[in-house]
Amino acid sequence: MILENIARHITLTRAEQDLFLAHTQRQIYPAKSVIQYAGTVCKHTYFVQSGLLRSFYINDHIVEHVLSFACEGWWISDMYSLLSGQPGNLFIEVLEESEVIALAKEDQEILYQEIPKLERFFRILTENSLVAHQERLMDNLSLTAEERFDKFCKKYPTLIQKVPQKQIASYIGVTPEFFSKMKAKMLRK
Repeated sequence: MILENIARHITLTRAEQDLFLAHTQRQIYPAKSVIQYAGTVCKHTYFVQSGLLRSFYINDHIVEHVLSFACEGWWISDMYSLLSGQPGNLFIEVLEESEVIALAKEDQEILYQEIPKLERFFRILTENSLVAHQERLMDNLSLTAEERFDKFCKKYPTLIQKVPQKQIASYIGVTPEFFSKMKAKMLRK
């Protein structure tokens, strides 16, 4: 599946595919595993073959804030830490048993030298991520909680049944209590 994901943006020869795969690690994690801890340096980017992950941080008041979800076919990492080499702020947690392909930062750099077009692929991923984060920031600044939830439902319909409501509430920026009342109100309409 990871090769199909790459093929959406660039074409690799069979030898390049084999070289790419030789620099990755397939890992299976049970639900509730934490594969990246805040305060540590992130050394991998993860591609989700199957399952579901989330990234989140915990503020000074011990409140979790969900930054992103990653389901089958998506990439996830603590980009700040990965790119800067500094300890990150994010946790990455496995929400349901997941198979991921881990790509170490050092291997990614080697692959850039061996297969230069992979830089283009990861640039496209980074640009798409930047656009999505900018859109989410603008939504958080300009949309009501109901509008953000509606947009979440339309954009990620498969996550509604898989993700606990308190995590969806965190993602859209409201408390679980407010989220519950908001959903009840929306259902009455």
